[in-house]
Amino acid sequence: MITTIIISISLILVILGSLISAIASLGLIRLRDVYERSHAAGKAATLGAMLLITGVFLFFIGRDGYVNMQLIIGIIFILITGPLSSHLIVKSAYNLKSPASKHTKYDGVKEDLKDKKV
Repeated sequence: MITTIIISISLILVILGSLISAIASLGLIRLRDVYERSHAAGKAATLGAMLLITGVFLFFIGRDGYVNMQLIIGIIFILITGPLSSHLIVKSAYNLKSPASKHTKYDGVKEDLKDKKV
């Protein structure tokens, strides 16, 4: 009984992670500039990948009773590197003066970096 519940929860997590990753890929196509696209890639793709790997982790627990430490390390790795890489992409795009879309009305980073060399 408990194995059926755990496997059902894992399947829900895998499906939810796949849907969030698909929505993130649509965001990469539809959004206007590098700043908006990195937001879609950094937030939604990280969450989708983490849900997928968590679902696989729970599936192995439910089916075999086996705790796979490689999946836990993968979840932690994606949790750390996903937002960090997105942040660094946006920072390098800003330093290269990549143009924002015309719908962007406020540049808060410009005021923060007024007297600093980046």
